[in-house]
Amino acid sequence: MALCTHPKLETRCFHGGHNSCIFGASRRRNMGAFVSFSRVKMAASSGGEMMGYEEGALERPKWSGETPLSRLVRALISFKPLYSLLKLGARQVLISTAEKKNIPWREMTKEILDSDVYKLMDDIQDTSLVYPDYYLNPFHAYDEGNLSWLAAAEAEAATMSMVRRAIPDASSLDEANQIVRGNWLQAIDQHHTMYSGSTTIKDILDIGCSVGVSTRFLADKYPSARVTGLDLSPYFLAVAKFKELKSSPRKNPISWKHAKGEDTSLPSQSFDIVSISYVFHECPTKAIINLVKEAFRLLRPGGTLAITDNSPKSKILQELSPVLFTLMKSTEPFLDEYYLTDLEATIKEAGFVNVQTILTDPRHRTVTATVPR
Repeated sequence: MALCTHPKLETRCFHGGHNSCIFGASRRRNMGAFVSFSRVKMAASSGGEMMGYEEGALERPKWSGETPLSRLVRALISFKPLYSLLKLGARQVLISTAEKKNIPWREMTKEILDSDVYKLMDDIQDTSLVYPDYYLNPFHAYDEGNLSWLAAAEAEAATMSMVRRAIPDASSLDEANQIVRGNWLQAIDQHHTMYSGSTTIKDILDIGCSVGVSTRFLADKYPSARVTGLDLSPYFLAVAKFKELKSSPRKNPISWKHAKGEDTSLPSQSFDIVSISYVFHECPTKAIINLVKEAFRLLRPGGTLAITDNSPKSKILQELSPVLFTLMKSTEPFLDEYYLTDLEATIKEAGFVNVQTILTDPRHRTVTATVPR
C-alpha cells in the first residue's frame, strides 16, 4: 500500500490495488436477464428467512447494542491512538479485498481524481444546505466522512469490494452482482407487482445514492421510468454525474439532487418506488425514522419502499471475528443504533403496510413495504 499526496486533495491518502477489471454490470447488459436466473435464491418465509441464506440464532450480533462485548468494543474505539490504528486497519481490509479480487482500487481512484469531475460540483451543490450533525462524523476511515473527493473517488471500488465480500465464492464481480443486486431488484419488482395495484412505474427516487451505483441499476431495470438519485454529499453526486455522462445516453436521463433524505423538498406523492440502499447503518435512529416518514410522504398510494442494508440476523455477521467487527465498528459511528432499531416496526408506524423482510444475500436484508391505496 503506497502513501501518496494528490495535488487536488487537502489530505494525504493511502491507495492500494493493482490489476484491471471491468465493472460487470454495464448498461449494455440486458437487465431483465440479469435478475431472472436460476441461481437466485428467493423464497421468503413469514419470519423473513430466505432459502439458501442462513440466519443466525440471535436477533442481532453480540457485538452490537448494549451487550458487554459491545461496550468493550466502544471503550477500545474511544481510545484515540487505538482508534486511528483501527481506522487504518479497516481501510486496509477493504483495499486488500479489492486487490485480491482484481478490483483496480488505485486505478479507479486515480481516474476520478485526475479527471475534470471537479467542474461538475457547481451544477449540483446546494450551497444553502445545512448538513445534519450526524453527517459530519467521520465515516469509513475518512476524517471528512462523505464530504471529500477521496471518499467519492473510492466509493465505487469500495462498493465492488462489499459485493465480493458478500458473495466470496463468486467467480467474478459480475456473478456476485447477479446475486446481490439481482436479488434486491427482484425483491422490489415482486413486491411492487403484488401490492401496488399497477405494474406501471413512472418515477423512482434513490435516497442516499452515493456515486450512483444503485441508481444506475434501478434505471437499467426500469428504463421507461424517470429516476432521481439524491444524496447529501455533493462530492458523491459530482462523481455520479461524471460517470453517467461517460456512459451511453439513456431514454430518460438520471436526475441528481443534492438534498437531505429526511427533508427532500420534493413534491408529495410523486414517486412509485423509493429505494434506500446501504444508508441506514450510517444513521442514528432519529434519522432512520425521519427518512422512513419522508419516503411515505413522497410515495404515491400503492407505491413501494425498498430498503436494503446489513441484516442483524445474518449468520455471517453474527459470527464475525473480534478483529473484523471491531474494525467495522470503528468506521461506523451509528452501527449500534441501527442494529437496535426495529426497522419493521418503524416502517409500520409511519403508515406503511405489507411490510416484508427477506435475506437477499448472506449479509444483507431487503425490506419492502407499501403505501396504502
